[in-house]
Amino acid sequence: MKHHLLGATALAAATALVLAGCAGGDSGGDGGGSPIVVGSVNTKSGPATFPEASLAAAAVFDAFNEAGGLDGRKIEYKSLDDKGDPASASAAAREIVGSDEAVAMVGSASLIECEINAQYYEQEQILSIPGIGVDTGCFSTPNIAPANVGPFNDMTLTLYYGSEVLGLDDICVLLEIAGSTRPTYQAAIDRWTEVTGKEPIYVDDTVPYGASDYTPYIVKAKDAGCKAVAVNPVEPDAIGQVKAAAAQGWDDVTWLYLTSVYSENFAKAVSDVGAGVYVPAEFYPFTDAESDVNKEWRDLMEANDIPLTSFSQGGFLAAKYFIEVLEGMDGDITRETVTKALHDMKPIENPMVGTPWVFGTADAHHDNTAGWPIKLLSGTNAWESNGDDWIVIPE
Repeated sequence: MKHHLLGATALAAATALVLAGCAGGDSGGDGGGSPIVVGSVNTKSGPATFPEASLAAAAVFDAFNEAGGLDGRKIEYKSLDDKGDPASASAAAREIVGSDEAVAMVGSASLIECEINAQYYEQEQILSIPGIGVDTGCFSTPNIAPANVGPFNDMTLTLYYGSEVLGLDDICVLLEIAGSTRPTYQAAIDRWTEVTGKEPIYVDDTVPYGASDYTPYIVKAKDAGCKAVAVNPVEPDAIGQVKAAAAQGWDDVTWLYLTSVYSENFAKAVSDVGAGVYVPAEFYPFTDAESDVNKEWRDLMEANDIPLTSFSQGGFLAAKYFIEVLEGMDGDITRETVTKALHDMKPIENPMVGTPWVFGTADAHHDNTAGWPIKLLSGTNAWESNGDDWIVIPE
């Protein structure tokens, strides 16, 4: 009887040790611990895709692991595709957080996943650092803090760039709406109005993602007297819009786009851009190959054949921020301790962005409000800087 009791006690103790390691990691400080599981949910397929962010984050983690990891412990990175589908986004988060027991989500870039999974992340007490925050939920909940400015602050920046830096009048807004983002885009427009006292002369929120022909929307904007249009499309849509305007002979329109169109592919695809395309880049311009600001990112992306885009910049920074916080931790690496470290962290400055990044304990995270002014002129097929400092939305 005594022998059986001791066996049961040993089994219970072993079980307790196993369970202790299941809460998102173990201490592993001796270099022999289990991997630190980190995940991300991304829209890699569908009408609007963002694959570069998680690829960049994976490259950062691979380099970290090759350099020895955290005292010998490696980061195991799991990146899943939500296909832009709510059910898939929900299932992906539950697989990574529930089944794989990740300590944090890092480098995500999805059209919808923040809004779908924000409540679940709060329930599971896990924090997420998207490389590219896209939907409203990325900027309105306590457990998610993106590395990027985001489309809503970016819209305010774009309008501010147009009216206050370029001195444009008769600005119109064309919106591609996904999910429940309409009120948030309106808030972004209202913030521009509050700061500048100006309003758009025309707003069209019926512009679709992935349209085969944008001519009807362009014709309506031209007829409304727009001299400049601020639009929030993904790259293929922007190409279609610019070409539709050129086909209509609208050669004096100024395009005020978000960072989502800032790519070498876009520059190569359009030659007639009217009075020019102007973008407040969320990160230091990746097309500036001479600057050392992007050197580490550029070298890593080129070594891994990852496209040089703002999306990969965001994924890179999200992973770098996470590693810096991780390296400052003592003791166990668990979901609970990682959450505490992110809550207690000091702001991290990086020359690739115009404002410091911090997770902290705020109820919502949308503190990045800076963009670098860039432009694309007709016939150049190349982006260039249009200033020597960050544009920041005034308080």
